[in-house]
Amino acid sequence: MQRSKAELRTAILAARRALTPHEHDAEAQALVGHLSALITDVQTVCAYVPVGSEPGSPELIDELHRRGIRALLPIARGDSAGNPQPLQWGEYRPGELVDAPYGLREPAPPWLGAGAVAEASVILVPALAVDRTGVRLGRGAGFYDRSLALADAAARLIAIVRDDELVDHLPAERHDVPMTHALTPHGGLVSLG
Repeated sequence: MQRSKAELRTAILAARRALTPHEHDAEAQALVGHLSALITDVQTVCAYVPVGSEPGSPELIDELHRRGIRALLPIARGDSAGNPQPLQWGEYRPGELVDAPYGLREPAPPWLGAGAVAEASVILVPALAVDRTGVRLGRGAGFYDRSLALADAAARLIAIVRDDELVDHLPAERHDVPMTHALTPHGGLVSLG
């Protein structure tokens, strides 16, 4: 019997919380080590600051910055009724992140509009899991699905997940934007689809 998205989210979040800080940090360092495979001929990357038990660390964004790559970070907001809107983007400047809604960290204003995602040739996307066809399981709000539709068609859409979160099959919906790759700590960059 196939599990629902809600059941999958619950199981994956519990497994992430069970990781020791040492295991999480070792996986985060491994992800930074794969950066060279991601950034060949890249000038702008859309990235994000991992929160809680999400794979990765701010070190990956710092490393992009050290390599002279422009990193745009998401600004998640809803409309006046609280409905998720396409992400806006802020340019990363070391030491200048501020607390934001949803427990996130983001650049302070000024921000770029939702269309700035089209400037990136690589988009790093948070995910709870991704399957080998590119279906991504997010947290369910829909910010990224609304935003990735605006990306350049040639951009690499890379879901960052733990090794066991790259799975054979996930339930898909019509609005899901497929990922082109997964990035895992031990498997590195994996082509999907």
